[in-house]
This record gives sequence, C-alpha cells and structure tokens, in this order.
Amino acid sequence: MYPLPVIAVTVGEPAGIGPDICLRLPDRARQAPFAARIVVLADRFLLAERAAMLRLPVSLRDWDASLPPRADTLDVLHLPLAVAACAGRLDPANARQVLALLDRALAGCQSGEFAAMVTAPVHKGVINEAGIHFTGHTEYLAERTATPRVVMMLAGGGLRVALLTTHLSLSDVPAAVTAVALAETLRILHREMGRKYGISRPRILVAGLNPHAGEGGYLGREEIDVMIPVLERLRREEGMTLLGPLPADTLFSQPVLERGDCVLAMYHDQGLPVLKYASFGHGINVTLGLPVIRTSVDHGTALDLAGSGEADPGSLFEAIEQAIEMSRR
Repeated sequence: MYPLPVIAVTVGEPAGIGPDICLRLPDRARQAPFAARIVVLADRFLLAERAAMLRLPVSLRDWDASLPPRADTLDVLHLPLAVAACAGRLDPANARQVLALLDRALAGCQSGEFAAMVTAPVHKGVINEAGIHFTGHTEYLAERTATPRVVMMLAGGGLRVALLTTHLSLSDVPAAVTAVALAETLRILHREMGRKYGISRPRILVAGLNPHAGEGGYLGREEIDVMIPVLERLRREEGMTLLGPLPADTLFSQPVLERGDCVLAMYHDQGLPVLKYASFGHGINVTLGLPVIRTSVDHGTALDLAGSGEADPGSLFEAIEQAIEMSRR
C-alpha cells in the first residue's frame, strides 16, 4: 500500500544518547521528510520517559505497516527492557535486550520486512560485563549472518575509509595483515563500492602498515612480503585499480586523496582519526559484505550527554539517508 522503503533503527544502549537522538526523528521529518518509513526498535516506555526528560513533544505509536506515516509521530516496535533504564547509568541487566534489538532488525531485513537497518551506539563494555562476548556491531552481525568476512567502512567529510582490521589490540595487528585477509577485504570493498555507491571500477588507496610504508623494508617487511604481492596479483588477474601501499602519513593529503574513491587502512586508529576529524557528528559507519544493508552512527553512547538535550542527531540522520540511498540501488 505504501511503496516507501522501511528503515529499522535500533535505539542501542538505553542509558546512552541513542534514545535522545531517535526522539529527534519526528522533528527532522517535519523539516525534511525522509524518502522512507522509519521504525524505531526500542522499549516504548524508555522513549516516553526520555521524551519527558528532554521536554520533547513526541507522539509515539506502535508500529503497524498498514498505517500511513505521520511526520509528527515516531513509530515504535516495542521490545521491553529487563529493568528500567536511567540516563547515564549502565546496567548489565539490559544487555540482552540491546542485542535483541539487533536480532529483530536483522530478521526483518532478511525477511524483506525492512529495506535496511540503522544502528544507534551500543556499549561494548556493559555487554561483556553481562557475560556476553561482544566486540562490536560489525562482528556480531557477521556472526549472525554466517558471513565469513565483512568490512567496516566509515564515510563522511568527503572521505570513505575502510579497515582491514577493526577492534583488535594494536599488538595483534601485524599478524592479522595476511595475504588472505587483504585479498578478501579488497574484493569486498571493490564489489560493495559498486553495489552501495554506484562506482563500478573504484580506485582504492591502500595504506601501508609501517611508517613510510616500511621504507623499503628498513622499517618493517609486511609491505614487501605480504602487501605488494597481493596488490600486484589483484591488479593483474582481477583488474582492480589499487594504489599502494602508501605511507599513511601522506595518504590523507588532498593531492593523494583526489586519486582515489576510498581508502583501505590497516587498523582502526590508522584511518579513523582523520575521518572523524573531518566529519565527526555527521559521518557514518557502513558494514560492507553483509547480505543486508546496515549503516550506523560514527559515535559512541556518550553517557555524559544522555538526557541533557545536547546530543547531536546529525550522524543518525545521515546514516538513515545513506541507508535509503543504498536500498534504492
């Protein structure tokens, strides 16, 4: 009846700013309507309490796909918390509900009920404190979909930065930079740039692992022993346009960035500080390689801002816009 795609938004950690920024969706819809229906997966009573705390006149409605959208109303798919949540105060008792939100959104995407899922931030520490091993959305969704390898990419400020390794101790990174991991990651990145961004022959800038990309082996041999052979083979056999390995300290200069469509960094804090400097608050996270579309905000739970009214919803709005655009492709 209503041809607009349905985007599922998970509220994330209930004690964080996820509820705050989700409650700003009706205000955004009044100013600039989304080209989609938005349903927030959350505890309805949590949203009502937080709206009262923030003095936001938000109308909440139980999700019903047969009802027409209303710009002044937030549609909510209710999944109850185990215990009442207090803004800024973590409680491990609610960890399973946080994951249940992800499971429900994922199931909806897999069944075709939802066109994409957008995730507000979760708190890894409190989930692990509840006795549940959890390293992040990216890894969790890969496991739930039996996807052998996914790629985390952040986009914003005119940059797209993907990661070879994600939430991994820095001391463990060199051993994780293997020929297999690099080749598989580049294949996913190459394919998904076409599927999600419409760039069928992307130019990928590949960062070296070591300072100065190893300085010819003087500062490390990963570039010579692992990276260069993989890049040469993918260029020759699969026709990929790969520039690198490039020194990470100059890769993010404008003349180099203009030569590529995206960057592949070797580890989390090699690529993301630059991107977040350029786009913090309005950048997004995209999981590449999943059988569903998933985007996310580029920030954490910001417990100190929860319930204050100071949380910026810009990244959530952009994540939804990008999810809508990707669903069209």
